[in-house]
Amino acid sequence: MKNADPSRSPATPVRPYNFFGDYLIGKHGCRVLKIPIDAGFSCPNRDGTVGTEGCIFCAEDGSASPASDRRKSIGNQIDLVKRSFRRSDRGTRYIAYFQAFTNTYGTPEELRRAYDEAIAAEGIIGLMVGTRPDCLADPVLDLLASYRRDGFELWLEIGMQTMHDRSLLFLQRGHDHAATRDAARRASLRGIPVCMHIILGIPGESWSDMMETASELNALAVSGAKIHHLHVIRGTALAALYREGAAPPLSQKEYVSVLCDFLERLDPGIVIHRILGDREPSTLVAPLWGIHKGTVIKAVEDEFLRRGTAQGYLHRQS
Repeated sequence: MKNADPSRSPATPVRPYNFFGDYLIGKHGCRVLKIPIDAGFSCPNRDGTVGTEGCIFCAEDGSASPASDRRKSIGNQIDLVKRSFRRSDRGTRYIAYFQAFTNTYGTPEELRRAYDEAIAAEGIIGLMVGTRPDCLADPVLDLLASYRRDGFELWLEIGMQTMHDRSLLFLQRGHDHAATRDAARRASLRGIPVCMHIILGIPGESWSDMMETASELNALAVSGAKIHHLHVIRGTALAALYREGAAPPLSQKEYVSVLCDFLERLDPGIVIHRILGDREPSTLVAPLWGIHKGTVIKAVEDEFLRRGTAQGYLHRQS
């Protein structure tokens, strides 16, 4: 499989990794912001199709942004989020980001109506769809591929999390890694840019396990990666394990170190959408260092400076 064109943007990097924001400015020549949308979709890991309890790390809101509200229409959600942005101006453009729950879990007709409503809004120049690898039947991929066109920012975000089946079982994902490989292959055949969602610090995974996941991203030839530390959210099954001492999170120092190791092994052409998980402080159990996003990002940049390396430094050796 080949990387889709977006990961080969001529954007000039300003960080030691191929940051999504830099890529967007380089490609579109303006600030581009994501607008989170909760379209009211469910999840097969909650409705009984695969499971009923969901993944152990997933909160009741299905990772929805506090800015999105499924009780409102997609158009209203977009308008409200636009008005809430303090970094936007007349030149700002937007990506409609279907984030909450599983955003390909519906008929192609239902999905098309939702996607079309979002991209019809003023200033929308892209579509990003978050989903599970086991909810990407060929008709859904065909639908997503139909949005490919010059100047339009299309991304399919797949919750891979890890390449290790034992870890997927621990997380109660309800699918194996073979499902991710298959979805990535079929998306690539249609030219759909894929961003893989990865969690670092899953209990039971060694340093080598996490580096193997980095190598697997290279082998899958994905266009992007969204990397999170494992954080514990109030009310989840993971929170119960944390209280029992069965799911200790990484310290900030440990995470920064392993993240830099991970990025050093990634193809430098892979666009890094995120290097840290976000959560409202009121819902976060641990680790609390994740609240201080700017501090952590600065620590990552400082660690790369100390090492004298950057994303892809060890790519040919991994």
